[in-house]
Amino acid sequence: MLLPIIALVSAALFSGAATYITLVEHPARLQLEDRPLLAQWQPSYLKALPLQSGLAIVGGLSGFASWYMSGDWRWMIGSLVLLANWPFTLLRIMPTNKGLQAISPADAGPESRNLLIAWGKLHNVRTALGLASTVLFAWSLGASV
Repeated sequence: MLLPIIALVSAALFSGAATYITLVEHPARLQLEDRPLLAQWQPSYLKALPLQSGLAIVGGLSGFASWYMSGDWRWMIGSLVLLANWPFTLLRIMPTNKGLQAISPADAGPESRNLLIAWGKLHNVRTALGLASTVLFAWSLGASV
Protein backbone atom coordinates (compact mmCIF):
# COMPACT_ATOMS: atom_id res chain seq x y z
CA MET A 1 0.00 0.00 0.00
CA LEU A 2 3.02 2.30 0.30
CA LEU A 3 3.76 2.62 -3.45
CA PRO A 4 0.28 3.90 -4.37
CA ILE A 5 0.56 6.54 -1.63
CA ILE A 6 4.01 7.57 -2.88
CA ALA A 7 2.62 7.85 -6.42
CA LEU A 8 -0.33 9.96 -5.32
CA VAL A 9 1.69 12.23 -3.04
CA SER A 10 4.36 12.75 -5.73
CA ALA A 11 1.75 13.59 -8.36
CA ALA A 12 -0.06 15.91 -5.95
CA LEU A 13 3.17 17.70 -5.03
CA PHE A 14 4.08 18.02 -8.72
CA SER A 15 0.61 19.37 -9.45
CA GLY A 16 0.71 21.77 -6.54
CA ALA A 17 4.06 23.21 -7.61
CA ALA A 18 2.99 23.46 -11.25
CA THR A 19 -0.35 25.02 -10.34
CA TYR A 20 1.35 27.58 -8.09
CA ILE A 21 3.71 28.55 -10.91
CA THR A 22 0.83 28.76 -13.41
CA LEU A 23 -1.66 30.67 -11.25
CA VAL A 24 0.57 32.75 -8.97
CA GLU A 25 4.30 32.99 -9.67
CA HIS A 26 4.33 33.43 -13.44
CA PRO A 27 1.46 35.95 -13.64
CA ALA A 28 3.09 37.95 -10.83
CA ARG A 29 6.51 37.98 -12.50
CA LEU A 30 4.95 39.08 -15.81
CA GLN A 31 4.00 42.32 -14.05
CA LEU A 32 7.71 43.15 -13.67
CA GLU A 33 9.76 45.16 -16.14
CA ASP A 34 11.72 43.09 -18.66
CA ARG A 35 15.07 42.98 -16.83
CA PRO A 36 13.80 41.93 -13.38
CA LEU A 37 11.31 39.60 -15.09
CA LEU A 38 14.07 37.60 -16.72
CA ALA A 39 16.36 37.94 -13.69
CA GLN A 40 13.64 36.36 -11.52
CA TRP A 41 12.71 33.59 -13.99
CA GLN A 42 16.25 32.29 -14.54
CA PRO A 43 17.09 31.20 -10.97
CA SER A 44 13.49 30.15 -10.32
CA TYR A 45 13.63 27.78 -13.29
CA LEU A 46 16.94 26.30 -12.13
CA LYS A 47 15.51 25.66 -8.64
CA ALA A 48 12.23 24.17 -9.93
CA LEU A 49 13.84 21.85 -12.50
CA PRO A 50 15.17 19.14 -10.14
CA LEU A 51 12.12 19.33 -7.88
CA GLN A 52 9.50 18.88 -10.58
CA SER A 53 11.48 16.41 -12.68
CA GLY A 54 12.18 14.27 -9.61
CA LEU A 55 8.54 14.27 -8.54
CA ALA A 56 7.44 13.22 -12.03
CA ILE A 57 9.90 10.31 -12.03
CA VAL A 58 9.08 9.12 -8.51
CA GLY A 59 5.33 9.45 -9.08
CA GLY A 60 5.45 7.81 -12.49
CA LEU A 61 7.56 4.86 -11.40
CA SER A 62 5.54 4.34 -8.22
CA GLY A 63 2.38 4.50 -10.29
CA PHE A 64 3.69 1.88 -12.72
CA ALA A 65 4.60 -0.38 -9.79
CA SER A 66 1.09 0.12 -8.39
CA TRP A 67 -0.40 -0.82 -11.76
CA TYR A 68 1.81 -3.91 -11.94
CA MET A 69 0.73 -5.03 -8.48
CA SER A 70 -2.97 -4.21 -8.81
CA GLY A 71 -3.71 -4.49 -12.52
CA ASP A 72 -5.75 -1.27 -12.25
CA TRP A 73 -5.47 0.61 -15.56
CA ARG A 74 -5.80 4.01 -13.83
CA TRP A 75 -2.33 3.62 -12.32
CA MET A 76 -0.85 2.96 -15.75
CA ILE A 77 -2.63 5.87 -17.43
CA GLY A 78 -1.83 8.21 -14.54
CA SER A 79 1.83 7.21 -14.74
CA LEU A 80 1.96 7.76 -18.49
CA VAL A 81 0.31 11.16 -18.08
CA LEU A 82 2.68 12.21 -15.30
CA LEU A 83 5.76 10.97 -17.13
CA ALA A 84 4.56 12.70 -20.32
CA ASN A 85 5.92 15.84 -18.69
CA TRP A 86 9.42 14.66 -19.56
CA PRO A 87 9.11 14.39 -23.35
CA PHE A 88 6.85 17.45 -23.45
CA THR A 89 9.43 19.46 -21.53
CA LEU A 90 12.38 18.19 -23.56
CA LEU A 91 10.72 18.65 -26.95
CA ARG A 92 8.51 21.70 -26.48
CA ILE A 93 9.64 23.71 -23.45
CA MET A 94 13.41 23.14 -23.46
CA PRO A 95 14.07 25.22 -26.60
CA THR A 96 12.29 28.15 -24.92
CA ASN A 97 14.17 27.52 -21.66
CA LYS A 98 17.52 27.51 -23.47
CA GLY A 99 16.62 30.71 -25.28
CA LEU A 100 15.69 32.39 -22.00
CA GLN A 101 18.82 31.14 -20.22
CA ALA A 102 20.98 32.50 -23.07
CA ILE A 103 19.74 36.07 -22.61
CA SER A 104 21.45 38.20 -20.01
CA PRO A 105 19.01 40.13 -17.81
CA ALA A 106 20.83 43.28 -18.93
CA ASP A 107 19.77 42.44 -22.51
CA ALA A 108 16.16 41.62 -21.62
CA GLY A 109 13.49 43.24 -23.73
CA PRO A 110 10.51 42.41 -25.94
CA GLU A 111 12.12 39.17 -27.16
CA SER A 112 12.64 37.78 -23.66
CA ARG A 113 9.16 38.93 -22.59
CA ASN A 114 7.57 37.18 -25.58
CA LEU A 115 9.53 34.02 -24.79
CA LEU A 116 8.32 34.16 -21.17
CA ILE A 117 4.72 34.62 -22.28
CA ALA A 118 5.10 31.58 -24.55
CA TRP A 119 6.81 29.69 -21.70
CA GLY A 120 3.81 30.33 -19.45
CA LYS A 121 1.42 28.87 -22.02
CA LEU A 122 3.62 25.80 -22.41
CA HIS A 123 3.85 25.41 -18.63
CA ASN A 124 0.04 25.29 -18.47
CA VAL A 125 0.29 21.90 -20.20
CA ARG A 126 2.58 20.60 -17.45
CA THR A 127 0.04 21.77 -14.89
CA ALA A 128 -2.79 19.98 -16.69
CA LEU A 129 -0.78 16.75 -16.97
CA GLY A 130 0.05 16.87 -13.26
CA LEU A 131 -3.55 17.48 -12.26
CA ALA A 132 -4.82 14.70 -14.53
CA SER A 133 -2.38 12.17 -13.07
CA THR A 134 -3.30 13.23 -9.53
CA VAL A 135 -6.99 12.68 -10.26
CA LEU A 136 -6.32 9.26 -11.79
CA PHE A 137 -4.13 8.17 -8.88
CA ALA A 138 -6.63 9.43 -6.28
CA TRP A 139 -9.49 7.71 -8.11
CA SER A 140 -7.59 4.43 -8.21
CA LEU A 141 -6.47 4.64 -4.59
CA GLY A 142 -10.01 5.52 -3.49
CA ALA A 143 -11.40 2.52 -5.38
CA SER A 144 -9.00 0.17 -3.62
CA VAL A 145 -9.83 1.31 -0.09
